[in-house]
Amino acid sequence: MATPNHTGASHSLFILRGIPGLEDQHIWISLPFFISYLVAVLGNSLLVFIIITERSLHEPMYFFLCMLAVADLILSTTTVPKALAIFWFHAGEISLDGCVTQIFFIHATFIAESGILLAMAFDRYVAICDPLRYTTLLSHAVIIKVGLAVVLRSFSVILPDVFLVKRLPFCHSNVLPHTYCEHMAVAKFACADIRVDVWYGLSVLLSTVMPDALLILVSYTLILNAVFHLPSQGARQKALGTCGSHLGVISMFYLPGIFTVITQRFGHHVPLHTHILLANICTLAPPMLNPIIYGVKTRQIRECVVSTLSSQ
Repeated sequence: MATPNHTGASHSLFILRGIPGLEDQHIWISLPFFISYLVAVLGNSLLVFIIITERSLHEPMYFFLCMLAVADLILSTTTVPKALAIFWFHAGEISLDGCVTQIFFIHATFIAESGILLAMAFDRYVAICDPLRYTTLLSHAVIIKVGLAVVLRSFSVILPDVFLVKRLPFCHSNVLPHTYCEHMAVAKFACADIRVDVWYGLSVLLSTVMPDALLILVSYTLILNAVFHLPSQGARQKALGTCGSHLGVISMFYLPGIFTVITQRFGHHVPLHTHILLANICTLAPPMLNPIIYGVKTRQIRECVVSTLSSQ
């Protein structure tokens, strides 16, 4: 393992340590990482294939689900393979350019996934609370515009992160106690003022993720209000079960992510291994659970999956 370097030269190579304090448990920790990644890749790839090839699934809800699956594939593939390389082969070396690339894709995908979850919540709100206007409000043209807006927003707000990190001189230790490159985790090792990084990152959180989460909460509140007025008890229970599972997965996405962003800037008393484990939950749990909660539990997708697999 590299030793801390205190020379004036700026580092162009970093060493990711994995989860500090738990190095002896890396092999065991790698098992849930590997299983989660395998389920995420297989589940989301199958979901994308099914939605693209089955014309009966060419509806707004499934198009948004396809976008979510693609985002999950990018998010998990950007982080988990490198973490497994650290756990299994102690291969923690990563160049500054590689680190910056990882920072961009992790944060941009996180912002994009937040926007997609908001679009899906709005889709469910219209379908349940205003079904007569569903096809008008969510036409194919509108879905394309929403998809483009999600991508453009995520790229435009995260692109400055690339320049903020690239401008920093790294003359302290080049050993990063993490499984992947995170903006503030890297910036803390710079021998320069990083207040711009701190406040820009916080402004991104407050202007994108937080409003998305609040609007999703409002959407599901209105949905639940409509569900409670359904005449059939069976329909109410089914809708409540579906909403509950959706909110559970959404919470697994937002809460660890928001906690990570805040503690990287202000949570100096949070144990480092706790912070890193929670940061990894954002890249492990949602990509693994989304195909199950949104896919397998949806009857139309389940039938298409069974039909596809049985025809092989």
